[in-house]
This record gives sequence, structure tokens and C-alpha cells, in this order.
Amino acid sequence: MLGTNRKLVSRASTLLIALGVLAFAWATPAVAQTYLGSEACGACHYDKFNDMRVSGHPYKLTKSEDARNQPIPLPEGVTWDDVSYMIGGYKWKARFMGTDGYIITTLPDGTEGQNQWNILTGQWSDYHPGEVKPYNCGRCHTTGFSEAGNQDGLPGILGTWEFEGIQCEACHGPGAHFDPANDPVIDRSSAACGACHIRGDSATIPASGGFIRHHEQWNEILASPHAALNCVTCHDPHKKSDQSILVTCADCHENEAAAYAGTPMDDWNVTCEDCHMPMASKSAQALGPHKGDIQTHLFRIETDPNVSMFTSDGKFVALDGNGKAKVTVDFACLSCHQTETMEWASFYARNFHGSPPIPRPPAKLLFPRGRFWH
Repeated sequence: MLGTNRKLVSRASTLLIALGVLAFAWATPAVAQTYLGSEACGACHYDKFNDMRVSGHPYKLTKSEDARNQPIPLPEGVTWDDVSYMIGGYKWKARFMGTDGYIITTLPDGTEGQNQWNILTGQWSDYHPGEVKPYNCGRCHTTGFSEAGNQDGLPGILGTWEFEGIQCEACHGPGAHFDPANDPVIDRSSAACGACHIRGDSATIPASGGFIRHHEQWNEILASPHAALNCVTCHDPHKKSDQSILVTCADCHENEAAAYAGTPMDDWNVTCEDCHMPMASKSAQALGPHKGDIQTHLFRIETDPNVSMFTSDGKFVALDGNGKAKVTVDFACLSCHQTETMEWASFYARNFHGSPPIPRPPAKLLFPRGRFWH
């Protein structure tokens, strides 16, 4: 009981100190942008702070002294004393900055590349091998970013910041400017998320190597049937992406869900997202010929087997006259049915949620390559 009381007193003291800091900051006219740190926010918003801390956002960038405690290997011949910051390291990949702030692209023995650790596959790959590569990603990887100067005086880092990673104040603004007497003004638009979840022009969807490039969720949403929705309609932005879903597909698409219920694919626990949000995007390393490592937000499926999802040069997702795009059946179907053909996938994808049930396929699809119909 005594231990419990001490813990309560300790927590109360911490809360009072944090509130005192915030009250002083709020009462003091601020000329400059004053960031207080996520711990100050967490004094009152503990649950959201806790959700945020275990999500991927705070780990976009980590100092060497903290990163070395994570189960991430270093490139061959590199030690943590050679590293100033780790980039990423949460789910997909990790890269490393040297003590001069430049991204390590050449190993101590002269090997160019083998400098990106891919977490999902457990393999090294090349990232701009041998190049002199400055770190210029602070705008979306840090909190309180400024284009001026070089963080820690390191010439390879372009810009400065208050805190590494995406902390509370990266989205909500400097804590010292928050007014506790009024509800905070929170931008819930997709454009707010799209400030970082974008690549290039929002009217295009850049692609490379047969996959959509990463961090393009806003580009994709704008080209999808859900363009009018906000990201926070479906996601709690404080939580890990796979635990952040607030609504299910069936909440809006009742008829399609009812038609799908009890089908063989439903019995195999194939979800709406598996087909309508396949891993058509790639951040680190592809997991298969039609499977990247990030789900797309395009949703609508193109069932014509002769249509490619990409432009002829492969640099962009193909858009129609209204700026909309579709997921093709190679990603929607063949990412799982890897031995089947586009024609086979197209046949089953047509009118998938419709009625009557899908008929028996034509003979040429029944036994392709000697296989039985399934």
C-alpha cells in the first residue's frame, strides 16, 4: 500500500510539474516557435501519448545512442561509434548516417551499397551505392524542422529540428502556443496528413520498378473513390497503422459485405483489404512478383486483364480522364494466386460481389497447365 501511495504521489508530482511548465508557456507571450516535447502533452493525454510512442511515427529518425538499443544490425564493418543517426528501423528498413551527417553508402572496406537493412526480409540491399548522399528528409522525419543550418553542426544534414521523429507537436503545433481555455484547432483534413504522405505532385502517383513508390497515401486517396473522405475517418493517427482502424469496410459497403459472407474466400479469412488494398506499393523490398510491402489506397479494381496499372514508361500509375486509378488483377489476385494467369484472375474478379453466383469458367481456364479448377 505504501508503494502504491508513493507511485501516486510521484505521478501527481510529475503531472503538476508538467502542467506548471505548460501554464508558464501559455501565460508567456511567445515570439518564437516553442516546442515542449511529447512528454508535456502526455501529462494530460496519457493514452494518446502512449499510442503514439509505440507507433512508427517517433522512429523516423533516432540518435545513435538510442538506436543501438534496438535489434537492428549495422552494415558490415560499421560500428555504432561511426553512426550519428539511424533513419527508420521501425517496420520496413533502416539506413544510417555517418558522424558527418551524410548517409552511409560506402562501407569501410570500399564496398558500395549493402547499406539498407530490410526488416521484413532480413536482407541487405543497395541504397544509392557509392553516392555522396546528404540527409534532407527532416521536413517529414522530425518535429520543429527548419531548413536553415545543419543539425548538430554536421555538414551532411540539411536543416535543423527540435526533436527526432514525428512527435505530438509535429501535427498539433508547438505546445507553448496551445490555449487550454479553448479547444485546440485540429486540422482533420487529408491534406494535413498529405503534407508528408505524398510524393511529387498530388495529381500524379509516382512509380518505380513495377510498384507504387512509398509514402503516397494522399496521392492514392485523391485518385480513389474515397477522395472525399478524410484519413481520420478510417484511422486513428495516434496508433500503429494495423491497429488504427476505426471503421470496417462493411460499415459502409453493407451490400458487398453481405454478398461476400460465407463464400469460400471468406471461409479462408480473405479480407476486403487483401484484394482492394493489396501491397502494390514498395518501401524497402518486394515480397513477391506482384507483392510489395505497403498496402495501396486505390481500392477500385480493374478487371480487364490487358490493362496495366502503370504508364508505358513505368514512372507513374495510369490515371483516367477524371484523374482516377484502379488496382489491376495482377496485384489484387495474383499476389496470392501466384501460379495463375491474368485471364483467370480477370474471369473471377468480374462481378465478384454480384448475383447470380460466378458461373463455371470456360474450358481454356478450367485446366491451364494441367491444373484442376479451384
